[in-house]
Amino acid sequence: MKKLAMITTILLCQTAPVLAQEQAAAMYQGQKDRLDSNSNGTVERAEYQAFMTTAFTSLDKNKDGSLQSAEVEKVLTTQQFALSDANRDGVVAQSEFMDRVMNDFTAADRSKDGSLQ
Repeated sequence: MKKLAMITTILLCQTAPVLAQEQAAAMYQGQKDRLDSNSNGTVERAEYQAFMTTAFTSLDKNKDGSLQSAEVEKVLTTQQFALSDANRDGVVAQSEFMDRVMNDFTAADRSKDGSLQ
């Protein structure tokens, strides 16, 4: 669970394209193999999406389909949580979470080929 939380934090930390490059480097240094489920040497969009769906489920302790700040206080800063809460209702719905992490994937995909090297 700690590894999942760390990966989730790394992936959600991005707030600008410059950070996307840092994210890709950080993932390459320790997490790419875990995300690369088909072992082809890249993290494809579908692999990333599947992993982050599992990450959301793991973080959603009360299984209500959304994340409250208390559920993620050890893996997300207040600012990261606020950035993920697109409608500003105080919770991060699964759709908000997935929109955020998939936008982060797109920003990190510097070659625009649908995968992270």
